[in-house]
Amino acid sequence: MEERMEATGMINGAPVRQEGRKLWQYLASISACLMAVGVGTALAWTSPVLPQLYEKSSWLVITKEQGSWIGSLLALGAIAGAVPSGPMADKLGRKKTLLLLAAPFLLSWVIIIFASKLWLIYVARFIVGAAVGAACVVVPTYISEIAETSTRGSLGAMFQLNITVGILLAFVLGAVMNYTAFAIVCALIEVGFLASFIWMPESPIWLVNQGLKPEATIAMTVLRGDAYDPSEELAEAQREAEQAASRKSSIFDLVRTTASRKALLASLGGMLFQQLSGINAVIFYTVTIFQASGSSMKAEVSSIIVAIVQMVMTGVAALIVDRAGRKPLLIFSSSVMLVSLVALGTYFNIKASGSDVSKLGWLPLTSLTLFMISFSIGMGPIPWMLMGELFPAETKAVASGIAVMLNWFLVFLVTKTFPAMNEGWGADVTFWIFAAIMAVGTAFNYFFIPETKGKTSQEIQEELQGNKRTNT
Repeated sequence: MEERMEATGMINGAPVRQEGRKLWQYLASISACLMAVGVGTALAWTSPVLPQLYEKSSWLVITKEQGSWIGSLLALGAIAGAVPSGPMADKLGRKKTLLLLAAPFLLSWVIIIFASKLWLIYVARFIVGAAVGAACVVVPTYISEIAETSTRGSLGAMFQLNITVGILLAFVLGAVMNYTAFAIVCALIEVGFLASFIWMPESPIWLVNQGLKPEATIAMTVLRGDAYDPSEELAEAQREAEQAASRKSSIFDLVRTTASRKALLASLGGMLFQQLSGINAVIFYTVTIFQASGSSMKAEVSSIIVAIVQMVMTGVAALIVDRAGRKPLLIFSSSVMLVSLVALGTYFNIKASGSDVSKLGWLPLTSLTLFMISFSIGMGPIPWMLMGELFPAETKAVASGIAVMLNWFLVFLVTKTFPAMNEGWGADVTFWIFAAIMAVGTAFNYFFIPETKGKTSQEIQEELQGNKRTNT
């Protein structure tokens, strides 16, 4: 039986926060995260499909350059999709926006199923990219707004976790299914999202901001249970909404106050170092690293193993983030990634010098596994989580749009430039450059990332502003 605390209880003169039931918070988050599974399958679709399209026996033979555009058009679409998604979520609501986003996901898969020409696949990848970019803004926003303080970390980590589930699913399905069947299953994931999410409540925070307090009370009762008194939580949301309404919100609000500047720096910095860690380059290079280590494992099997490691460790992050805290996990994550990248670069440097590396076969595999584990418990999920936590309701959507836009621009930049860096400078220098960026990222995490564990939105804003309160 879940323990419930009375709102009137006091410890050392401070009110004890009520705890509501968690079931519907988890159900709503899991349902919303079915769209994150769809994001993962869209991201990883090219990994098993492009090798098929490169073969001369394929129904559509493409060049490596055309294949790189099939992969990178998703990132360009995501940049375009992130821009309007914030204002759209503010105008229509989080729930309605997410339901509408299923349409471009489904449309892209239908085009891919029936495509007979290359340009149709280009169009489909750009469309699904726009939906992916928008989903990366709205899903974390929705989850952060329905979760109570004690579960916000674990629920927030579910977004990245379900992306890794989608990536794993794509690797497995792509290895055992043909082109058409694979796309049909990807489309069915969106159908499953629609069938479940239509029953979920709207964000109570958004309803309060719209002046719909009765509807917000109903949504809060569903999310917290009948025994929970939502009046205090809704009153706090109401106060924040009134403060937001008293000043016209614009993009300049993101740099107007100390709190907003610190929040923007932390959020954009988190996204910057997440992608400049070289994560997509390392995933892209996984097969080559396995081959260089002398492994006889098939490329498809090695990619599935990496995806499983990433999924399991992201799940671990979801379980421990509300206990360990965001900042310690980020610092640990970036530090271990730094060591892993230095080791990978060293291995390839020794190999390039012509020295015998037969006794070092374990090094690239161990480094790669450590890199993926450490990314998955910190630098992977936490920047997405912070994006939903650091901003007040009136600037959350536009700030999230900017953060997601930066993230996808960097995805495009890294995946497009990595082959040229590797060719021109060598794998050793390339990995050392990523290691140097992680060294800066570790310092950034230490000095500029605020700890949000166990804090309400109001407490986070007060701390960012410099009004630190003493926690007992």
